[in-house]
Amino acid sequence: MPVTLKFLLTIAMLVGATISAQGEPMPPEMPLETFSNHPETRWRVFTDTVMGGVSTGQVSFEREGATHFARLSGKVSTKNRGGFIQIQMKLDAPPEGARGVRIVMRGNDEDYFVHLRSRTMLLPWQYYQARFHATTGWTEVKLPFTAFTPSGGMLRAEPRAKDLKSIGVVAYGKDYEASVDVKEIGFY
Repeated sequence: MPVTLKFLLTIAMLVGATISAQGEPMPPEMPLETFSNHPETRWRVFTDTVMGGVSTGQVSFEREGATHFARLSGKVSTKNRGGFIQIQMKLDAPPEGARGVRIVMRGNDEDYFVHLRSRTMLLPWQYYQARFHATTGWTEVKLPFTAFTPSGGMLRAEPRAKDLKSIGVVAYGKDYEASVDVKEIGFY
């Protein structure tokens, strides 16, 4: 059976689609959560009240048609040295080979953060964070690990995928009404 030019071009396009601009294979997207199968068993909400703050927040798991999502909402207050509300999930296994976090979300036109914690962190206030802006329509954002900054000294400059132990979505750092919906979160 002769190999056609069309067949060879199709194979070349498929191979080319998995190569990055730097000539390295692109890692596949690694969806972690789509909020469709009992997410309440994996996600927890907590606020700055664990350290004396006065922020209030909650998570609800919603559905619009076929779309499932988590909604983090509440009032972030910087009073009493506080200033955050968060939903967090522990990771069963580190995302080997991942280069960053992928999130599909919408919100109230405010800035939010993804927080990552690693197995090498000893103190509860240590994390890596990257900012994203939640527009009113569903939007996909990819945050490379190089975009994450450590919460203080004594941490690596950027997180390593093999060390990750939890992922969180956080309203943080200023007084405001938080409302962010997360449809998917994972790694790429």
